[in-house]
Amino acid sequence: MKSRTVSVSIAVPPAEVYEFASNPENLPRWAPAFCLSVAYSNGEWVVQSPDGPVTIRFVERNSFGVLDHMVKLPSGVEFYSPMRTIPNGAGSEVIFTLFQTPDMSDEKYLEDARLVENDLRTLKRILESQQGD
Repeated sequence: MKSRTVSVSIAVPPAEVYEFASNPENLPRWAPAFCLSVAYSNGEWVVQSPDGPVTIRFVERNSFGVLDHMVKLPSGVEFYSPMRTIPNGAGSEVIFTLFQTPDMSDEKYLEDARLVENDLRTLKRILESQQGD
């Protein structure tokens, strides 16, 4: 599959970025293109997305900044979303890899990449504005 990695530098330590981004309850704040709302129901996180309800499952908490997650569509199809926060000087680099699935048009893939980029910029804005609070 074709892949594209999108990243953003955030002037916040990786542990703080990880704490915020790994909490599914924060998704509507920084990933509004994907998550309109989120609730924990029947042992899983259910995200109301523009395309309907999906479930999301993050990897176990870890000290490496790994934020990989599985997204399950209403159809039952699951896809893997690799995401990391790594040290970049005194701050962080947040990296998200987007894959183009075989059934995804080039236009949809480019649009998804643009939305991911916007969401990462929103994450940056939120976290940097909280510095010193």
